[in-house]
Amino acid sequence: MGNAIGGKKRRTAKVMKLDGTTIRLKLPAQAGDVLRDHLEHTLLEAEEVKRLGVRAQPLEPDQAIKPGKLYFLVEIPRLPRLQDRRVPRRAWSGAIHMSAKDRLESLMLSRRSASDLTLAKPSSVETVGEGGVRIRMRLPKAQVAKLVEESSDSCEAAERIMALCVANGAETSGGSTVERSKEKRTRFVSKVDEIRG
Repeated sequence: MGNAIGGKKRRTAKVMKLDGTTIRLKLPAQAGDVLRDHLEHTLLEAEEVKRLGVRAQPLEPDQAIKPGKLYFLVEIPRLPRLQDRRVPRRAWSGAIHMSAKDRLESLMLSRRSASDLTLAKPSSVETVGEGGVRIRMRLPKAQVAKLVEESSDSCEAAERIMALCVANGAETSGGSTVERSKEKRTRFVSKVDEIRG
């Protein structure tokens, strides 16, 4: 007669640990049977791990293990219980309730006030060897270029530039320049209450 190969049903499942050792389970079995011997571990289905990677969901302890499948026994750190986890709270003063716009404006003002702190600027007057004095000033570039072109040599250009500085109000006799500070603009404008009758 003919040859007959009987298909023998697999009645076992493999559980693989991280170190490479395998455990064969006789079925019927549940995930809780494996986890009972290995506390702090979870059981993952190999196909889910291939498909989802780290996001694979662990098997529930009462879930049945299927024959012929491969499972991974992995130690996953447990998250602390909800009572143990404390979310940091934002500190607010008791009765102060500000809108988001007000908080943003106050943040911008605090940044502005920090940037308003001016560091000591270096002096604009330096003494150079042999009794010479070097003065730093701000002048319009176009006017300086025009004066240099009109003058015949560098001495005449320097004299014209000095005359321009004196005309613009720079104080040269005292040895320092007059710096004009910018006016600070206020961001808050007081509102006038309107009375409608």
